[in-house]
Parts: sequence; C-alpha cells; structure tokens
Amino acid sequence: MTARIAILADTSLQRHILQRALAGSGYQVVFNQDPAGMAPDELQDCAADLWLVDLAQGEDLPVLDDLLEGDVPVLFGEGKAPERSSEHYPRWERSLFGKLKRLVGDPAAAVGPSLQGLLSENETVEPLTLPASLAQAPDEPAREVWLLAASLGGPVAVKAFLDALPAGLPVAFLYAQHIDAGFEASLPQAVGRHSQWTVRQLQPGRPLCNGEVQVVPIANELGFAADGSLTLLERGWPEPYSPSIDQMMLSLAGQFGARCGVIAFSGMGSDGSASAAYVRRQGAPIWTQSGDSCVCSSMPDSLREGGYSELSGNPRELASALVKHLAERPRDA
Repeated sequence: MTARIAILADTSLQRHILQRALAGSGYQVVFNQDPAGMAPDELQDCAADLWLVDLAQGEDLPVLDDLLEGDVPVLFGEGKAPERSSEHYPRWERSLFGKLKRLVGDPAAAVGPSLQGLLSENETVEPLTLPASLAQAPDEPAREVWLLAASLGGPVAVKAFLDALPAGLPVAFLYAQHIDAGFEASLPQAVGRHSQWTVRQLQPGRPLCNGEVQVVPIANELGFAADGSLTLLERGWPEPYSPSIDQMMLSLAGQFGARCGVIAFSGMGSDGSASAAYVRRQGAPIWTQSGDSCVCSSMPDSLREGGYSELSGNPRELASALVKHLAERPRDA
C-alpha cells in the first residue's frame, strides 16, 4: 500500500503543484487544504502517514502545534515549487522525494511484485519485420546504444517494446528501471522471456554488443571506460533514485553523443528531465511512451512538457519508429 500524504499549504498554486507531484510519484494524497480556518476535527479525522506542510506566510497557526504534538510525522516542504516545465523543478522534486522516501518509503517498491505477472505470461506477439539493409551479426560491439528508462509500469511496457523488435538490428540497449534491489535478478527474465533479444544483468569490462539489453545496476553507478566498455563505479547513484536515469543519460550521451537515444516508458516522477537538454544538445533523440498507454505517465509527461520529446507512442509504435530510424540513418554516420 502506498503512503498516504496530507498536504497543508496556504496558496492554491502550491497545493496544486504538490498534489500533482505526489500523485505522479505514486503517493496517495488524502487531504489537501489551506490550514487557515481548519477545524480541529478535520485534523483528527484525517488518516495520513505523513503531513506535508508548506506555508508561504509562515504564520503561527494552532493547527501546526497540534500536528507537531501528534504521532504522525510532519515534513516541512521545500518552499515555493517551480513550474513543472522549469529547469529548477527536477532538483526541487528530487529533494522533496528524497525526504519522503526516507520517511514513508518508496512507491517504486510496487514494481518488483508486478514481475510475477510477466513471469507467468505465455502470450507471444509477432515481431516487426527486419529490413534486409539492417541485418547485423549479434555480439559485435554496438556503434549505437539506446537507454530504456522506466519506473512504475515499466517492465510491462519494456517487454512489449522488446517483444516487437526484430533480431538483427544494429543497436544495443541499457535498461534503467526503478525497482527494489530484491527483484533485480528477476528483471531480465521477466522482460526478455519472449523476446528475440538477449536481456542480461550487467557485464562490466566489456562493450555493449548488437542484439543485447543490459540491465543498469541498482547499487552502483554505471560508467564507461575510454574504449566504451562498461564500468561499475564505487559510488552509489545520486539520491533519491536507484538507478538515476538523469545520471545514466549524462554518461550515455557523453560517451556516444548523437549515436545514442533515450526512450522513457511508464514511470513516476520526473527522473530524466534534468539531463534531457544535455542529451538533445549532443544530437541524440528522446522519445516517450504515450500517456494513454502508461500505468503512470508522470515521467514521460515531464519530458513532453519540457519540450524534449521528439516522438511519442505505445511500445509497439516506439519499436516500429526505432526500426525506421535505424534504417534511415546513413551507414557511415
């Protein structure tokens, strides 16, 4: 069960932004009101796991004394929230959700149990046709690498994308999925069991190869050596996300430039938005899963609203677009 959050904010804009941010990151908002004139019984009747208080006026209100004397944690917010399309919004959100994660848990914990449905699924789909001009031998080092980024609802979407892709494409994938570490080992089988692609856990020390998908590790940050081989760094990912899609995008675009791309699938929050401008400056495309095909559309929505997404579609449409993109790219580019 996701944590229940009660919001107290004295401006309607702040309440609106907090409501949308919390809901988009998987938390359940059970109360959202201006504390001025709030009746005592409203406080007592509210079943919340945490009170989020964000006041512009800083008034000394009796309701705050009552909250602080109660048993439910009280978190004072990050101050006036930037507009969602602002370059400052991702930093504000990361700071807020880093605190919420420590106090009431991470909604991404729901991703792991959802793998059981994929592991028991037997339905298969017909993959797209591979253009003859694209056929590549597997296991050759990939010149082009795309990042598949996802959170809540991600495994289902990524599986549908990989199921639709034909084998033989001249591309490799890194798959960054917000998920509890206890389910990390099950992820490759869950998303790759019906695919023509090889989905595996990370293999440090070797380059990414055509025809494979390597899962980005949760505990340690992933980087690249000078020769393009994968390197596990000694440090963890920047909080609050593990893995950090923002950091992975920076590393990937820094290594491959225009020879990479990003597809943001279903997910919570706005991880990836802070690095999107850099990725686009390197000449790399960013695509997003369409909102109506997502379990949670907040992550791809944030990229669309920031003006970073060039193309949106359901997983099969994204697979078809990638086949076309690779077919149209000059072979010596």
